[in-house]
Amino acid sequence: MITTQAFSTIQAIERSAWNDCFPDALEGWDYYVAVENAGIEDFQWRYLALYEDSTLLAVAPAFMTRYRLDTTVQGVGKRFTQRLEQLWPGILQLRLYAIGSPVAEQCNAGTASHVAAHRRQALLEQLLSAARCDADSFGIGLLAVKDAPSNDEQWAASCLGAGFQAMPSLPTAVLPVPFGSIDAYLGSLGKSTRKDLRRKLRAPAPRIEWRRSIDDVLPSIMRLYEATLSRSDLQFERLPASYFTGILKHLEDRAVCVLYWVDEQLVAFNLILIDQQRLIDKFFAHDIESSREYNLYLRSWLANVDYCIQHNIALYECGQAGYASKLRLGCEFQGNTLFFRHRNWLINTLLKLVKLFVRPDRSDPAMAAAISET
Repeated sequence: MITTQAFSTIQAIERSAWNDCFPDALEGWDYYVAVENAGIEDFQWRYLALYEDSTLLAVAPAFMTRYRLDTTVQGVGKRFTQRLEQLWPGILQLRLYAIGSPVAEQCNAGTASHVAAHRRQALLEQLLSAARCDADSFGIGLLAVKDAPSNDEQWAASCLGAGFQAMPSLPTAVLPVPFGSIDAYLGSLGKSTRKDLRRKLRAPAPRIEWRRSIDDVLPSIMRLYEATLSRSDLQFERLPASYFTGILKHLEDRAVCVLYWVDEQLVAFNLILIDQQRLIDKFFAHDIESSREYNLYLRSWLANVDYCIQHNIALYECGQAGYASKLRLGCEFQGNTLFFRHRNWLINTLLKLVKLFVRPDRSDPAMAAAISET
């Protein structure tokens, strides 16, 4: 008999059992412990688990928050929705229960290694049912699956079968790294991009430092983070200092913070996760004035590509932003889908109309191109 449990801490689930459900994930049990301990404001964590007797079959992280419907809107659309929110405070906000994580790019529901592949869809359907029951216990009407991989037919079938609506979400940019050198990578790019990069590389370069401890520079890191966050239309969550230090502590040699210095001034940092298969760019923050002079984003990009080359890492996973630059830099894109349903039929019907205007590909041509590629 299969039973369902919902926990408020991942530590209620055995580390090895959780990681067995996600054998290739860098964002495993240790990552979620760090996220949970960071105390990110305005989020409550939930962890759904399916058991057969006492044996774990499947798990999924989940969270609760107040969600602004225009989170993925940019440009003119964002200015319109901000004005609307000023006129009618709260009109674009709903309480949300979502399977997935605000600090992971894809919804990672996993099944244990001993579970036969043909059982997965039925288990996903049970996780959706468990999420609905858990959301109901908190009085939350809006249920979502955040960023399910678009090529996961079982997720799609489970969600659509349960009456969820679907819309494109932010695609994940990835760069395969089969190159033997940075010159070989540059040679794979378009002529104008290659010429532009070589020109910028002749400019003065910052000093680069790879760190696993950042306590002594944490105030500077947070100033850069806050400045970068203030320039972004897309950020869903606000990360505290304890997130950055916690990731480095709990993931040990699987996480590193790359610091960029001009003389004695910290002008950028890049938090990354690494293993033998991939490098994941979690967050890049920079001083805007120094970026113009030192091309900090491109320096960081090439430093990460070079690290992959030097350590035979095949894949650079580089996030859900900056699509125009990433198209030029040779990235491929993995599609993600947002599934959602409100238990109130009237609000659910209104959300069908709202999604026509808040789709992320409506406001950013580069993002639309990335989505169409997937």
